[in-house]
Amino acid sequence: MSGTKLYEGKAKILFTTDDPHILLSRYKDDATAFNALKKGTIANKGEMNCAIASHIFQYLEAQGIATHFIKQVSPNEMLVAAVKILAIEVVVRNIAAGSICKRLGLEQGQALKEPLVEFFYKNDDLGDPLITEDHIAMLDLATPDQVAQLKKLALGINHHLQIFFDQCHLTLVDFKVEIGVDVNGNLLLADEISPDTCRLWDQDIADPSDRIMDKDRFRQDLGKIAEAYQEVTKRVLAVDISAHS
Repeated sequence: MSGTKLYEGKAKILFTTDDPHILLSRYKDDATAFNALKKGTIANKGEMNCAIASHIFQYLEAQGIATHFIKQVSPNEMLVAAVKILAIEVVVRNIAAGSICKRLGLEQGQALKEPLVEFFYKNDDLGDPLITEDHIAMLDLATPDQVAQLKKLALGINHHLQIFFDQCHLTLVDFKVEIGVDVNGNLLLADEISPDTCRLWDQDIADPSDRIMDKDRFRQDLGKIAEAYQEVTKRVLAVDISAHS
């Protein structure tokens, strides 16, 4: 089904199809952290993340969130709408973890008063730096209207994901998303929602290290990485998304 390889990123490969408006996204087992300074593989990660993302995309679509997802066509492949990805990573934080603790001196695990939306410049050479709305305007990365839409969309996704993951007995600590612009100028949730892009903590485990169910297990050399992804996959696929449509 795949045609010409268009792009290969850290976690996926995009191929053309017979339809210029549709691409094939193939998920990889490769794992990277710290702007690809740390590299490895997680057994069957491609299949697990593809299954998780497919299920969550369908759930979000049922909640009125427009995504690039069309359908899953193999264990590690899905068809997606061709979009132009904005050079902005949008991060939503519900609990302090990771880089924000270092930047602002917050305590790991500190609940935030309200969800925080941050923007990062998608540029590997620069290390994906934190940027403001003024930086976005200066760099011409998005229009003011698009920035407003990005915030609203990110907070909407966060609301629905918190409900979803709560059913999985997982706390959504934070997550990052990439947004694409389709041929009609509409903003669509793109890339993926998975343990690669979300911090997820097991609600039934108190230990700060043992409760981590995401790529932080790889980043921090905590072990049992594939097992954590397997458990997340099992819990996510157990959620009946038809009940939320």
